Amino acid sequence: MQVSVSSTGTLERRLTVEVPEEQISKEVRSRLQAITRTARIDGFRPGKAPMRLVEQRFAARVRDEVVGEVVRRSFADAVIQEKLRPAGAPVIDPLSVEPGKGLSYTATFEVYPEVTMKPVTDLKLNMTTCEISEADIDKMVAKLREQRRTWKKVARSAAAGDRVSIDFVGKVDGTPFPGGTAQDYQLELGAGRFIPGFEEGLVGKGPGDHELTVTFPNDYPHQELAGKGAVFAVTLKQVEEPALPDLDEEFFKAFGVEQGGIEAFRADVRKNVERERDQALRTRLKHGTFNALIEANPLELPKALVENEARRLLYQSQQGLMMRGIPRAQVEGMSADSFRPQAQRRVALGLLMGDIIQKQKLEADPARVRNLLEQMASTYDDPAAVIKWYYEDGERLNEIRTAVLEDQVVDWLMTQAKVTEQSSSFDDLMNPRQTEIDAKA
Repeated sequence: MQVSVSSTGTLERRLTVEVPEEQISKEVRSRLQAITRTARIDGFRPGKAPMRLVEQRFAARVRDEVVGEVVRRSFADAVIQEKLRPAGAPVIDPLSVEPGKGLSYTATFEVYPEVTMKPVTDLKLNMTTCEISEADIDKMVAKLREQRRTWKKVARSAAAGDRVSIDFVGKVDGTPFPGGTAQDYQLELGAGRFIPGFEEGLVGKGPGDHELTVTFPNDYPHQELAGKGAVFAVTLKQVEEPALPDLDEEFFKAFGVEQGGIEAFRADVRKNVERERDQALRTRLKHGTFNALIEANPLELPKALVENEARRLLYQSQQGLMMRGIPRAQVEGMSADSFRPQAQRRVALGLLMGDIIQKQKLEADPARVRNLLEQMASTYDDPAAVIKWYYEDGERLNEIRTAVLEDQVVDWLMTQAKVTEQSSSFDDLMNPRQTEIDAKA
């Protein structure tokens, strides 16, 4: 077998392979002889047909099979011989496959890029810290009370925070529009679920008929309505105000606190808040660290890897949407293009992390794998069964090992890079976008 390699791009390679006819013919003869022993041809008992007739009937098919297998084997042998690392399936172009002329073909494919990272000691990383205050616990307790609120009918005009029951018909240019009509609709005033001006327009209104004039935002998802004015005929049927539960034993028991009163309840809330804080801090640290790693080490990425990852992300998104009830017809029209930036990031990160894991000889710590599994399983009714389910399947367990390895890479980078600490409030940590919005308001 003769092999030659040429570069047709930064990562693209063209491999030319020539296999002598003798190798092809020998394999074809061997298979035809095996067929002769069992072949059924009219006029002959099984296995008694002459080789000439067997060749006439089966030679072309057998040669095609042999050529296909030789191409696969020779390509695999050639990339090993030339020390190449294909990053995707090759495009095979046959040059010669005619009987008597041997086999020659070209295989065009991309290879993995050489990863040469800049010194990790030059990497600048930010590590966020967050102290949980009693005020944070107060806010969380208030949030938990809000989640378990009830509604009480009142005989007064509606105020912000109330819930109203309404019928409405919306019209644009005097014509009703799809989705603009409802009956017995319950709307919490101030929740921001309707277009600007609608909820505000009901504040101060009592039961009866009202007319609201509003304007759809310019970025409204339904373009036929974006930026247009609308008039809503609203019948306000009922006003309810929220009633928060008391902080009593019944309330505490609803959250699993059987004894200890308010002190035990607040301690349990603090424990949960601190767990959320720790997860958010770790997520922010990983995200920032990986972004810094990618920015410091730009790579030429194989198109095949990026395309495969984009398609995988598209498939995951489609499956998730259909599980939430979105019709298949809608999700099938989605394109992988929107996932390509995310795919590029994931491919680049995978290459860089793989280089670190290999050079630092990192392996997933079994104790950390077990600890992560226990944390995940703790949210289920039968944690032991969940843990057993993961350990019974190597592929499922590899997902956990991969997550642990990511953490170990981050830990190693933190010991090598230049790290700057910055403090954050709990609200900013958990809702960074809302904090930005509040600051601009």
